[in-house]
Amino acid sequence: MLMLRRALGSFPRRHTIRLASSHRESWNNTEAPEVPVPEREGRVFVDTVFPVLLGKLDFRRYFVESRKNTLLTSLKERFKNVKTHDLQILSVDSHLKDGGVFVHFKYKAPGEEEQALKSIEESLRKEARDNGGIATWLGSRIPNIWLVRGSPWTEDIIGRSASGILKVSFEGPDVPEETLYRVFRPYGRIEELTHATPVPAGTQRFSMIHFNRLGSATVARNVIYGMEVPTPGGPTRLRISYTSPIEAHVVRDWITNHPKIFLPVLFFLIGTLTYTIFDPIRVLTVEAKLLDWFDLKEFKVYKWLRANTLERLYSKSESLPADKQIWKEREDAERGIQAYLSDLPSTVTFVHGPQGSGKSTMIASALKSAERKSLIIDCHELSKASSDAQLVAGLAKQTGYWPIFSFLNSMNNLIDLASVGLIGQKAGLSRSVDEQLQQILDTVALALRNVSEEQHKDIAKKIQTREHNKPAEQSDKAENSRNEESQNEKGNTPDIDQKQAQESQTSSTKARKKKEKDVTEIQAVEALPIVVIRNFAGKAVREDLLDGLAQWAAKLAENQIAHVIVISDNRENSKKLAKALQSKPLNFVALYDADEASALAFVQEKLHEADVNVTMSREEKTYVQRLGGRSVDLESLINKVRTGMDVKEAVEDIISRGVGELRKNAFGDDAEDAKNLPWTRGQAWTLLNLLSKNSEVPYHQVLLDYPFKGDEAPLRSMEHAELITIATRDGRPTVIRPGKPVYRWVFERLVNDPIFRATQEIEFNNRLVSIAETTIQASEEELLKLAEIAKHGSSSWLSGDPLSKRSLYLMKKVMESERKLESLERKNTELKKTLSKFST
Repeated sequence: MLMLRRALGSFPRRHTIRLASSHRESWNNTEAPEVPVPEREGRVFVDTVFPVLLGKLDFRRYFVESRKNTLLTSLKERFKNVKTHDLQILSVDSHLKDGGVFVHFKYKAPGEEEQALKSIEESLRKEARDNGGIATWLGSRIPNIWLVRGSPWTEDIIGRSASGILKVSFEGPDVPEETLYRVFRPYGRIEELTHATPVPAGTQRFSMIHFNRLGSATVARNVIYGMEVPTPGGPTRLRISYTSPIEAHVVRDWITNHPKIFLPVLFFLIGTLTYTIFDPIRVLTVEAKLLDWFDLKEFKVYKWLRANTLERLYSKSESLPADKQIWKEREDAERGIQAYLSDLPSTVTFVHGPQGSGKSTMIASALKSAERKSLIIDCHELSKASSDAQLVAGLAKQTGYWPIFSFLNSMNNLIDLASVGLIGQKAGLSRSVDEQLQQILDTVALALRNVSEEQHKDIAKKIQTREHNKPAEQSDKAENSRNEESQNEKGNTPDIDQKQAQESQTSSTKARKKKEKDVTEIQAVEALPIVVIRNFAGKAVREDLLDGLAQWAAKLAENQIAHVIVISDNRENSKKLAKALQSKPLNFVALYDADEASALAFVQEKLHEADVNVTMSREEKTYVQRLGGRSVDLESLINKVRTGMDVKEAVEDIISRGVGELRKNAFGDDAEDAKNLPWTRGQAWTLLNLLSKNSEVPYHQVLLDYPFKGDEAPLRSMEHAELITIATRDGRPTVIRPGKPVYRWVFERLVNDPIFRATQEIEFNNRLVSIAETTIQASEEELLKLAEIAKHGSSSWLSGDPLSKRSLYLMKKVMESERKLESLERKNTELKKTLSKFST
């Protein structure tokens, strides 16, 4: 054709080429060639062949995985029977996530493509309907078959689950709502269709379509994805994705935008959960500790096994009577404890005495004889806590309070800080240590009340059972015999007999009521648990803990919830309890060291029990008396003698060990360590020097002289450190004694150490020298001022009388200070010679 055009290109267009007639006839007689029918391809989507997966944890994916190939083969075989437009099935592809199958086919259609595809779609539906459906994961069903109008994306991303809400993004101009409705309505009813809203630059605009059924959304997404829709501004390609009914971060965004609503509701729910669930559990665990529910030794099986195994193999040594195991100084204290426990509580018993005087042993003996439930809180163990969380956890462990979430305290503080930034005030979720301790103690108080009620019921039940077991016949016979005797004796006077019978009946009724009242009071007392607080106001115990325990103990005693016994080393530590019990005085029980005779008898008795035959000489008895009556030192002596040491050697070892401990505790390891002590080395040396020569020294004499000068704080600190003991009379301090009886000899040994004595006295004298020099310098300055005044004075009597007297006084003071200074210097020189002598 190109050559023909070039050949004819030179002719003008108005000329026409005419062929010969023979050629025209041969051209007309030739038949037109057949136009070939083009082959085309298409797809349909068959739904409900597989289940629509609803999430990552949908187990149905594993159920249909094994049947997938069978279902696809059956579907392909079924659609092979359709021959509309020479239909040929090319492939069958599953889309498990959306529960359908894509059928890829080719066909021949000479006419319009859309009409041919519709006829194929109808033929496939008819084939499925006429043959009873097709095989699906739930059996034979008649599915819907939809012609694919776009280019589907068969992704299998697990995180993108099917949803009834479709997000239709536009690659091109916006598609009007009317057009979207016409496109998507054939696949199901639409509940909501939103108009495209403005979006940030570079982001595709989109519309949201809500279907009323999940299946409609999955069909529309797989059939229309990638479809081009004509718009006035040009064609637009549709990109479709699922959207969760609850959008990502919508809850978080709402919480962030409404903290003043959410945070109070959250804290209310947390508090309600704690009150309704954890508090009853905590009360129950405290009761379990008091009643020994989880104590293996209290189980009947354990007791039976122990009685029939260990106790038969090993004979239990008989213990000596209680009055022989303790010395007479403890008898009064133990009687005071028993008297307190035998009545309803109205106050707190405060047991005080020096460390090692046997307070804990006496209380343990009293608790054992009372046979009542007890709770022991040791303040010394709580003082070892290095943080607030450990303190709370320690108190909870001792009382049985569980569960406890100490690790949440720091998190609650962070929440409070965040709430201040969000709503302008603290959320109130975090609590101080005082509040946490108070909550534990309140819960324990409630548990103690419950235990008291349960014990009261048990005691009443035992008494009632005991009364029912008494033989009723004996009482009836006795009563009948008494009635007969009275009738025989007074048969002639019926009126008098009747009156006496009424009087006896009335008196018996009163006696029975009184007896019932006494029994009820006894039951109430025996049902009360006992709370023991040990080491109250000891070393390094926190003030807030002591205040809380004092208020709690007063509450228990005043409300008659439990008997409370507080143990401390010093009577002065009772001030916090006395402040908590303002209306009632404390019940004081004091323990002191045993006298020399009792201490010697105690040592001999314990050595005899240990099968140690020791016949003490007079010298050995004298050495034992150096230890005084402090039980801890006597026990140490007994243990040393048991190991083979003689009495003299054991006592010397105890004194030598006390010297080392006292040197460290009273004077520090070095000068830097001494600065951290609440007293000076001079103050400690002064007391040690005085008490090494005297068994006691007057309190106020020591307090007024140098180096104390009226300052009581160092003396109280040394008392708390158990270096000294301050005795009182009528509530005021009177004398100072060594902290332990053995300290008298420890002080003497320490003072007689020449090197230590020299170093301490030199340091003490240096301070006195500094004071004397300061006094001399101040007096000299004042004398110079008086001399200037005397020069410019106008009247002779002014310079003669007052100034001369003041000058004379100052000169005497300078003279005394000078003499003292010279004496101290001479002493220091001698002490330095002593140091050099012993150093070489």
